[in-house]
Amino acid sequence: MLRRILLGLVIAGMAGLGFFWWLTIPALVAAGALPAYHPDVANGLTMFNAGGCSSCHAVPHQPDRLRLGGGLAIPSPFGTFYAPNISPDPSDGIGRWSEADFVTAVLKGTSPSGAHYFPAFPYASYQRAGIKDVRDLFAYLKTLAP
Repeated sequence: MLRRILLGLVIAGMAGLGFFWWLTIPALVAAGALPAYHPDVANGLTMFNAGGCSSCHAVPHQPDRLRLGGGLAIPSPFGTFYAPNISPDPSDGIGRWSEADFVTAVLKGTSPSGAHYFPAFPYASYQRAGIKDVRDLFAYLKTLAP
């Protein structure tokens, strides 16, 4: 009888762990899921301003709000988070990212390497952004200086 109870607990625990693993797998947006389209860079600028991108991603203590090298320290209950570089720089920014990488990061909170950005990203308001708007934002960011 005790063996059956223990076996049941082990099976329930394994099922629970399996469900937790499945529930927390980093979500991805496949490149093939994004249909062909022509970006609207003007809408991307609107999304940049509406999203307040420069408030976190602009290099601190300098006047150019389009210098998106990151570095702003953001204290949180999980520790201090430093806003990343979202300029099109190929080494330090998002210059090598695909459009699907960017859409995945903004909407799903998953990095191009497949890791979670949690607890810093995605913010609830960005998760609900339209894919077209996120794609337009990416196109706009690509027009900026690295």
